[in-house]
Amino acid sequence: MPLLEVKNLKVHFPVKHGLFSGVHEFVKAVDDVSFSLEPGETLGLVGESGCGKTTLARAIVRLVEPTAGSVLLNGEDITQMSGSVLRTRRRKFQMIFQDPYGSLNPRMTVEQIVGEALDIHKLAGSKSARRGRIAELLAAVGLDPVHAQRYPHEFSGGQRQRIGIARALAVEPELIICDEPVSALDVSVQAQIINLLRDLQQQRGIAYLFIAHDLAVVEHISHRVMVMYLGKIVEAADAKTLIREPQHPYTQALISAVPEVDPDTKRRRIVLPGDVPSPIHPPSGCPFHPRCPIAQWPKCKEEFPDWREVQKNHRAACHFAGTKIEAGARAV
Repeated sequence: MPLLEVKNLKVHFPVKHGLFSGVHEFVKAVDDVSFSLEPGETLGLVGESGCGKTTLARAIVRLVEPTAGSVLLNGEDITQMSGSVLRTRRRKFQMIFQDPYGSLNPRMTVEQIVGEALDIHKLAGSKSARRGRIAELLAAVGLDPVHAQRYPHEFSGGQRQRIGIARALAVEPELIICDEPVSALDVSVQAQIINLLRDLQQQRGIAYLFIAHDLAVVEHISHRVMVMYLGKIVEAADAKTLIREPQHPYTQALISAVPEVDPDTKRRRIVLPGDVPSPIHPPSGCPFHPRCPIAQWPKCKEEFPDWREVQKNHRAACHFAGTKIEAGARAV
């Protein structure tokens, strides 16, 4: 049985045009998303800014209330839980936030930040056991336990993110949602955090939903990868297959923008015109058709593409999945 199952999840935010006006429109931030995650697996999620990645993450952990759909953790629907039941189940899933500066309370010491979860879930029987557990967690993420009495501002960005990881580990979760955990860090520090997360996964069997906009980072850490566009999943496959054989034109464009390490390798960009359309008024038919170099009328404009298997264990939502886009191509 999958550890996490997300079924037809929607998050629509109401839009009001005046103080006393009613709700006439909705921002469709997450629109009918479904996927599963196995124990000990890392599932990457990529897409442009504004495509709904963070909203999806927050809806899974109930920091944002879903409009429709279900989120099953070990077969239990956490969208139907509330109060003490939800608080108890939150031991099983935690979140690491993007901003290591804003996600830690500046008035609390590291010991208080990491120990708070132990107190809430009553995981330490005594003060000495609590201090020992905190020291163990700090050591596990590469921090010196003697610094437990320091405040967040006394640490670097990478060290603060390690504190956030220690806080997430405190309750021994089965699943950690990583919301762009390295995007605010220097490249050398990014590598350290990625390696730390991989080591922790091997030691503890934790599953990750790893959200990022950097495909190179996602490929390095993920077993499978999903691509998100305008609130919908448009392609999913194992990491190596998706990077080497992208089937959706949007994925092909994303990969063409990844810098090459080898200076002798020249990759021409696939330039997509315009910006991501408004999630308030998404395009008809395929949501990508206004920017797609291979779109055909009227099919792409009028018919929403089926979510189908284009290769073994490789799915895409595109009428013409597998069509290679010529470098430099633009939408008509």
